[in-house]
Amino acid sequence: MILERGLHLGGRDVPAADGRTTADLDPHTGEVYATVAAGGPADVRRAVEAAVAAFPAWSAMPPSSRRRIALKAADVLEARVDEAVAVMADEVGGVAGWARFNVALAAGILREAAAAATRPVGDVLTTEVDGRLSLAVREPVGVVAAFAPWNAPVILGTRAIATPLAVGNTVVLKPSEDAPIASGLFLADVLREAGLPDGVLNVVTNDRADAAAVAEALIADDRVRAVDFTGSTRVGRIIGELAARHLKPAVLELGGKNAVLVLDDADLDHAVDAVAFGGFTNAGQICMSADRVLVHDSIAEEFTARLAAKVARLPHGDPADPATVVGPVIDPRSARRVADLVADAVERGARVRAGGGEPNGSAYPATVLDRVTPAMRVHHEEVFGPVVTVIAVADDEEAIALANDTEYGLTAGVLTEDTRRGLAVARRLRTGIVHVGNQTVDDEPQAPFGGVRASDYGRFGGRWGVEAFTTTRWVTIAGTPTQFPF
Repeated sequence: MILERGLHLGGRDVPAADGRTTADLDPHTGEVYATVAAGGPADVRRAVEAAVAAFPAWSAMPPSSRRRIALKAADVLEARVDEAVAVMADEVGGVAGWARFNVALAAGILREAAAAATRPVGDVLTTEVDGRLSLAVREPVGVVAAFAPWNAPVILGTRAIATPLAVGNTVVLKPSEDAPIASGLFLADVLREAGLPDGVLNVVTNDRADAAAVAEALIADDRVRAVDFTGSTRVGRIIGELAARHLKPAVLELGGKNAVLVLDDADLDHAVDAVAFGGFTNAGQICMSADRVLVHDSIAEEFTARLAAKVARLPHGDPADPATVVGPVIDPRSARRVADLVADAVERGARVRAGGGEPNGSAYPATVLDRVTPAMRVHHEEVFGPVVTVIAVADDEEAIALANDTEYGLTAGVLTEDTRRGLAVARRLRTGIVHVGNQTVDDEPQAPFGGVRASDYGRFGGRWGVEAFTTTRWVTIAGTPTQFPF
């Protein structure tokens, strides 16, 4: 049975203003999973109007009340985990373990946001004026335009809205065209069940052909005061330029070309397990995925052989099968791009140690390449698919130089049994996140999440998220009448 969903505006599910709909496809079967309303600029205006109308009461609500709603939403989300697993399998090809992790982390994000609702909201400042009280006060910005991607839809849809809502903003959310339900409408259902007032969260789904017009209408609306985007670097540049043109602050979480450095003293069993997890979780479709493995040449062959053997055994197939580890990528076009990256590398001298070959619809096998050089596209481009490249290095210096040889700078892992050595290497990696003794894929809601260069602008998580979605005002209270010179 094909699901049918409308927009979520002012607490109600409604059709698009012009009645149009768009198909939401199952990447595993290629069949239509759902039809959703195809909103346009007129629907963006309706959503912003609802958010503006809801803002005064929501921002004035006692922080403890906003906290209760966020905590309740976390409980509701966990209670609906089986529904989330089914939606992610059908809508984005997410396997069960990945979907359950999405729910667990998203519930944690909601609970961290709940804590943010009652954090101190300012500082008492020193002042040169006798008797004056000088304050720096953080207040909600107003309406936030939020954009959520498809690859970790429950996590990143929740992250797009949780802290902005908790600190008193209202939100218009534009979920990905590839996950309008999992990264948008499903979360609106959860928050509505948790008691979120009407109009505080509004969701505008759209057809892919209208994405640019919808995004521009949302960012350009004078009533929208901040922008919150997670997605590709290519689209992030466009969103950032639009936000700058309209003088609106933006938090942008973008792509990565992440490296795991396997030093010569690493535990090989642990290193193989760590890289397999970092490279092939969600079929490599995570901004933190381990694209590149930089291995000391004294252990490179043994490491690569072990990794290839493990990867070749990973269960592939139907994401609805609980045993599946590597499901499909998001669509046949993406599978074709991954295959082309592999083919280009092989043509230029890379060796396939596991996987490779041609895609089957949206499916591409988990692949390990070695003998990769900077002349190959796969060395520089973000794969965003189930491919790991192994590069042998002479020493720590070469590993650091190769890890930093990218326009991105999101995350890195350093595998070594010597913590001091690992920390010394980590300090020289130009990334926003680095894990010593671990691979690249990790996230905690209270930690600052973000990268440098082409990977990110701003930070999510903890107090950094609060700062991103509030504005600081200077307020003074005179203790005595001011004596003026005239």
